[in-house]
Amino acid sequence: MGGSSTSEKRPRGVERIADAFAAARAGGRAALMPYYTLGYPDPETSLAVICALAHGGGADLIELGVPFSDPLADGPTIQRSTQAALQHGMTVRRCLQLTRRIREAGVTQPLLLMGYLNPILAYGMASFVADAVAAGADGFIIPDLPPEEGLSLEAACQAAGCALVYLLAPTADTLRAAEIARRSTGFLYLVSVAGVTGARDDVPAGLEEFVRRVRPLAHLPLAVGFGIATPRHAALVGRMADGVIVGSALINAVDQAADPPAAAGDFLRSLRAALEAERQSTGPLNGLAPATPAA
Repeated sequence: MGGSSTSEKRPRGVERIADAFAAARAGGRAALMPYYTLGYPDPETSLAVICALAHGGGADLIELGVPFSDPLADGPTIQRSTQAALQHGMTVRRCLQLTRRIREAGVTQPLLLMGYLNPILAYGMASFVADAVAAGADGFIIPDLPPEEGLSLEAACQAAGCALVYLLAPTADTLRAAEIARRSTGFLYLVSVAGVTGARDDVPAGLEEFVRRVRPLAHLPLAVGFGIATPRHAALVGRMADGVIVGSALINAVDQAADPPAAAGDFLRSLRAALEAERQSTGPLNGLAPATPAA
């Protein structure tokens, strides 16, 4: 009962996500969305890192990784972080408990749980959505859930007012891209390259064309992830898309630091500064999709 009361007092998740993109757009820049694995390198440190990203780090939205033993979309860095989190006893239920603690620590940004389908099915799909929303989640990113198998989860999310974000690969043809864009809620996650997550040396050459191709098909903001590693990358992607997602490079920054929360905050602030500088150098961004919730 306590969880239901809490969720009723909060704006619905899809609306909160739309508001975050709209606020960034009003500031003339792309929204900044860090990914961080819940429970890495241990639960308490991950809580402190996520709070640092939210309180002064410059995050507009935050993607919370739910550890899984077979993370097929993730490269070595995130795989390493999820394995360490699993070794510290992280489960879906403990991830939801940690999500609640993040909210209790005063984090107000939209929170999206990124995880894989099997643990959700084992937990119970309807129970997972209800418990996640009660804990403070605003939406879900499920890399191994194709739209053809997503109807039940879509219905549960719609009933709860939370988002189900689909990923779109650059290899998708126009018909496939249009279907995925139509079915996604909150935003559309554009995968910058065909492959797994991981910091890369440069932004893919075909990314701008990919974004331009998808733009007229989408009713939602377009956020780009996979491979963004530096402030320069963030600035380049911020010219093209409505959102910039960074994960592996953030975890790498934490790995090399004596003070993980401080390092996480510093790293994210460098990306936010690049987005702000890009706004100042180019003026208002053009072509950003209206950040309105899906019907």
